This record gives sequence, structure tokens and C-alpha cells, in this order.
Amino acid sequence: MACPLTTVCMDRPSRSDLAVHWRLDPKTVFLNHGSFGATPLAVREEQRRWQDRMEHEPVAFLDGEGLEQMTAARHALAKMLSCDPDDLALVDNATSGVNTVMRSLVFNEGDEILVPDHAYQACRNTIDFVAKRWGAKVVTVPLPFPIEGPHVVMEAMLDAVTDRTVLAMIDTVTSPTGLRMPFEGLTAELEGRGVSVLLDAAHGIGMVPLALDELGASYTTSNCHKWLCAPKGSAFLHVRKDKQSGIHPLTISHGMTFPLGDTTRFRHEFDWTGTRDLSAHCSLPATIDHVGGLVEGGWSAIMQHNHDLAIRGRNILCEALGLTPPCPDEMVACIATLVLPLGDDEDVVVHERDPLHVTLKEKYGIQVPVWSWPSPRGRYFRISAQLYNSEEEYRYLAWALQQEGFGPSPP
Repeated sequence: MACPLTTVCMDRPSRSDLAVHWRLDPKTVFLNHGSFGATPLAVREEQRRWQDRMEHEPVAFLDGEGLEQMTAARHALAKMLSCDPDDLALVDNATSGVNTVMRSLVFNEGDEILVPDHAYQACRNTIDFVAKRWGAKVVTVPLPFPIEGPHVVMEAMLDAVTDRTVLAMIDTVTSPTGLRMPFEGLTAELEGRGVSVLLDAAHGIGMVPLALDELGASYTTSNCHKWLCAPKGSAFLHVRKDKQSGIHPLTISHGMTFPLGDTTRFRHEFDWTGTRDLSAHCSLPATIDHVGGLVEGGWSAIMQHNHDLAIRGRNILCEALGLTPPCPDEMVACIATLVLPLGDDEDVVVHERDPLHVTLKEKYGIQVPVWSWPSPRGRYFRISAQLYNSEEEYRYLAWALQQEGFGPSPP
């Protein structure tokens, strides 16, 4: 049952009809798909099927069938990403992908690496760690939030390029501020100026269209467990062919010395990095087919549906709380961040859980991230929109925030 904004009501709202394909906690209003994703029942069953096959005959599986299915997974991803499957490496998560690239590259002292101040902190930490080792300089590009439009990002990033700039890490969609970046135009401009682009597409595949060969970024990494709804531990790293000789997996194993045969050293090194559970990656072809089949029109329709729902959810919250949308609709994908009031003297504590996050979960059963961020300084909350969500859930969140003193008080 929905909770109208004009009624004091604590009933949990209903999810969409498609929620039957997930086994989410019925006591939780789950508006945080963006953090770790959520895997449908059929995909979980598919993963268990591959785990059973592996344990039925481990040697035969890890020496043969499992590797063949990993190849099938790369081909399934490549079809969706419009790229050569041989340019894809299967990794555990996008942070591992960023680390793989950064810890493979060689920098000269004084080389500059561009990073917007909206970057995901784990990836920013990787940039700082590697830059310190080589004596490179990290140039943080400030971006406003609220923001007028994509042109602000383009101007700020390109104005920061100098003759010492060698690499730029940019996002498809930023994690803290939920901005759909103009990554296509940025990539073209930066690569055209001789600056290699490391595209952090953690919020990428299944959320925004990606045509990697056309895009032309040197390096792209994306989680599959988020918006593709694949099992946890599945992601990819795409490396452009002319960059592959310099990129190596974090774990050096037998692939370093395998006879090449009819493949490349890049393929050998990434295809075998030691014994591990391959089931998440083996499940990718079935994941793409199953989730894509839940909506008429497939993945393009899913991305459009989730975008439209995120916009409606944001509008519901803005109207109820008296907030102004912090960015135009074109900069929203499937997550949307809104700014909560923060007093001039109020501290911004980045690494501690916001008390409001705890209150919303424990008092109202709402799972939604709330946090503070130092640059741009503010207190934010971020909603996600996935097939299982409904507009009623955003109305319930708005009502709960009103109950906690945000926006006009409900009658």
C-alpha cells in the first residue's frame, strides 16, 4: 500500500510487478541498486548450475569447459558493447579494472593525471597511490554541483589539459553525484589531444549505451553486477589493441609464458590468473538474455525505463521537499542525487555513516545512501531506479524525509 504525502502512514509501498524476478527483503524499500546491484533469481540459479558443474569434475571444468564458457562470456559482452571480444578481459570489479591499468602504466616524473572531484574515492585512491610512486602529479578538476549542463564538464576538463597531461580518468556516471557525464565527447576530445582516457564505467553496462570501438577510449572498465544484474564478482576491462602490450593482470601467472598459438599474450595473461570461481563470469550470457527479456524492446528499453523512472522519482522528491533538481534531465541515467541542507558550521564527515541513513533504514525500512562529500561540499542522498522499483517507493521516501523534518511538514 502506498503512503500518500498527505497522510500519516507507515505502510510499506508496493514494488513493481517485475519485482517477482528478484528475492529482495519484503520489509525493505530498496532504492539503492546503484551500490551493489541485485541479482534476479534465474541468474542466481544459473550461477549455482555453473558451480555444480565445476565441482562435479573440477579439473575437466577448469582446464576446459570453464575456459570455453569464459570465451562465450566475452563474446556475449562484446556483442552488447560493439567491440572485439579479444579486447576484453574478465575481472572481478571495476575497481580491480582501474587498478589493473594504473599499476601497469609507466609514468615520468611531472606527468599529469586529470581526475574530476566527483570521482569514486576507491579509484581516486588508486590514482594517488600510483602517482606518488612515479612522481606524477594528480590534477583535480573541480566540477560544480548543482550543475547547469554537460558543457560545464567539457569546459572544465579540457581547460585543465596541459602539455604534461598523459592520462584522464573520467566516469560514465559519477558515484557521489549521480551525473551522467558527457564521456563520449570528452573521450573524443582527450584522445584526440594525445591524452589516454581511463573510463570508469562502474555505472556503465546496462545503464548507458556503450559502443566501445566507436568510443575509442584507451581503457574502459565496468561492473556487470550493478546494472546488468549479474552475480557479484563479474566485471570487464576493455583495452584498445594498441595499448594491450603494456597492460598486465594484477596477478601474474602461467599466461606470461604460455606458447602463444593463435592468440595474444594479452589474452593468455588475463584468461588464466590462477584458480578461482568462474561461475559469475560463466553466467554472463544467460544474464544478458534473461534480464534483457524481461521488457519488450530488450536492453535499450530497460535503460530508457530506468532513466524515466529515476526522473519521476527525483521529481516526486523535489516537489515534496521543496528542492530544485541539481542537474538537467540529460545528466541523469538511472540514479539521481539530491542535496540536503547543510549548515555553514556543520562538519562534512566523509567516511562515517550519516545518522539519517541509519534512521531511514531502522525506522522506515528504506535502504537509500545518505552521505557527506567534501568537494563539492554538501550532504547528499541518492536514489536508484531499477525494474523492480515503483513510483510509490519514492513517495514513501519523500514522506519519511518530511517526517524527519526535511521540506514542508506533512499534515
